[in-house]
Amino acid sequence: MAGPVQSIERAAAILRLLAGGPRRLGLGEVASSLGLAKGTAHGILRTLQHVDFVEQDEATGKYQLGAALLHLGTSYLDVNELRSRSLNWADALAARSGEAVRLGTPLEGQVLVIHHVFRPDDTLQTLDVGALLPLHASSLGKVLLAFGAASLDPPSEDGLAAYTRHTLVTPEDIDRALAGIRELGWGAEVQEMSMGDAGIAAPIRGHGGLVVGAIGLSGPVERICDPRGRPLPALTSLLREAARAISRDLGAARW
Repeated sequence: MAGPVQSIERAAAILRLLAGGPRRLGLGEVASSLGLAKGTAHGILRTLQHVDFVEQDEATGKYQLGAALLHLGTSYLDVNELRSRSLNWADALAARSGEAVRLGTPLEGQVLVIHHVFRPDDTLQTLDVGALLPLHASSLGKVLLAFGAASLDPPSEDGLAAYTRHTLVTPEDIDRALAGIRELGWGAEVQEMSMGDAGIAAPIRGHGGLVVGAIGLSGPVERICDPRGRPLPALTSLLREAARAISRDLGAARW
């Protein structure tokens, strides 16, 4: 197995040094603090500056953490706050509904599952945390699309992926579905990602009412829907109550 890469270790040390100080640091201060030659420290700082992880003050020539790195940190905190605020409500929703609960946020044109509560029975289930779901074919994704928390990338020449014969792939069908979600306040996918499965989802809002994620129930279509394929009202009510409770904890006004 290959060992650690020295240049990356040094770059990480520089970032920690800049993050731990109350002020900007000059090249000499960075080099002496870490026992590096000035030329080595300068080369690493220039590379970090190139990718916006470090910024250099034009007047003093000193360095500080850059906007790109701060954005990554903010994104991490946002996702973890969303997850931590949702844990108890997600557990309660699974217990009350008898179905699996997933929490999702947008990530690079997909939905990242950041929390998953198993259906409270003895059936074999697979943990979905870390899974990426398509925006257009999942209830979580369609809710994020409907409320402006995510956007679809321009389709390739082959168009959007059709996972089943029920998957919505045309702009007209997707726009119609998203309009319906905005009107109802929740969204569904019935056998659109895999035959025999269904899901419903509702938006989670943060400060100012912005949608920051979605919470959903998923399971076999006969458990989520009535014989005509319509989501059961009792489940949608439980789901929306949980979404509102998490939103209030995140600072959203009542809605």
